[in-house]
Amino acid sequence: MKIIVHRIRLRDGVDPDVFEEWIRRTDYEICRQLPGIVSFSVQRMTETSLEGSSRNYFEVISVTGGPDFDRDMKTDTFRRLAEEFDVMAEAVEEWAGERIEPGYTSDRIAGAEQPNQRNQ
Repeated sequence: MKIIVHRIRLRDGVDPDVFEEWIRRTDYEICRQLPGIVSFSVQRMTETSLEGSSRNYFEVISVTGGPDFDRDMKTDTFRRLAEEFDVMAEAVEEWAGERIEPGYTSDRIAGAEQPNQRNQ
């Protein structure tokens, strides 16, 4: 499984609350519809040496593979999502790699249920 991590910085004048609401209502929902994405989450940076950390985030995307995600990125749905994102923020750094399987995932979930799991 391929993992992609983007460090994100809000553009000047963008309200973090507005960006975070867009993530919850739009970004997460659309990513659930893209078949190449296995999981996706955005994290607000709270402990960082970066100045203005309240404007910094990072997203972690697990994809089935490079070709599948490349195909998703060429869809109109993804392009519209990227256009909305670009108005509010920019990805300033990217890392990508392959998971050393099997990895570990706990069956314990903080807050009980994960509401944004993909329906399968």
